[in-house]
Amino acid sequence: MAIRGILGSFAREEDVVAATEAARERGLTILDVYTPYAVHGLDRAMGLEPSRLPWVCFLLGLAGAGLKVWFEYWASAVSWPVNVGGKPWNSLPAFVPITFEVMVLFAGVSTVVAFLWVAGLRPWRRARLPHPAVTDDRFVLLLAVTNAAIPVGSITQLLALHHALEIQERDFEEVP
Repeated sequence: MAIRGILGSFAREEDVVAATEAARERGLTILDVYTPYAVHGLDRAMGLEPSRLPWVCFLLGLAGAGLKVWFEYWASAVSWPVNVGGKPWNSLPAFVPITFEVMVLFAGVSTVVAFLWVAGLRPWRRARLPHPAVTDDRFVLLLAVTNAAIPVGSITQLLALHHALEIQERDFEEVP
């Protein structure tokens, strides 16, 4: 299904943040905002919820540490108990350094994999950019034209008010 959208191209990050805030205040549907680098405050301007990625990192790091402690206890006390220097078989303080390393490994790798999965960044997918200059020096705001009560002219005026360099109205097969 094709989505009718209006694309506004900006030269400065302050302009795209202000235009995004104004579009959200007017009740427009913001499909996405494309920037050549991370823009501070853009997530709040878009009304995005905080990321759940820190929780994924914490929980999978905790799971890695738990699995590691279980495995080391099983290997040293159950499967192959060896008396080394009179230490007990289940010496938990000896497990701490390696447990920390495995926890960091699980948390880091799983966070990267979760991010790539949620963001849809897969090797076989080609990037679809709404504007060719978005990887260079332009900031692009993509709005959906879904509400018939808001005329397209007022949306273009809103973008022009915030110093849009280029405004295009076009159909998108899917959101780029």
